[in-house]
Amino acid sequence: MENNIPRNKPLIKNYYYLVAGIISILFSFTHAWNGQTSVLPVINTSNIDLATKTTVFYVWHIMTAENFGFSVSFLVMSFYKDLSKVKFTAWSIAVMIIARWGVVFGSTLFKNINGLTDTLSDLIAIIIYVGLIILGTRVKDKI
Repeated sequence: MENNIPRNKPLIKNYYYLVAGIISILFSFTHAWNGQTSVLPVINTSNIDLATKTTVFYVWHIMTAENFGFSVSFLVMSFYKDLSKVKFTAWSIAVMIIARWGVVFGSTLFKNINGLTDTLSDLIAIIIYVGLIILGTRVKDKI
């Protein structure tokens, strides 16, 4: 006898995107926390004018919001049925992450060459993060 009971298909279609989404949430929270506890208090107590303090504050939080937006995107994409339709989004986010790191590296190189070693942990995290994204773009749809 044939068993006509449909098999349960896994809800998660792309585990790489799921992990990338979780990592991005962690990036978002640690970025906000680092800003609130170490960077922004120094800026706020300095003699910098209010307009510059405000700019540093919102630029810092723009990156936090971007990371959170990327996390939501990857979490949704990890459940998306047709993975070929979200591949462009994943590549776009990967390019934005690489460009963002390029700006950090270039700025550090230009302004404080001695601080390049401080960007090493960020580079390692970006390589892992972008690597997961690229692996996720290679996952094929299962019929």
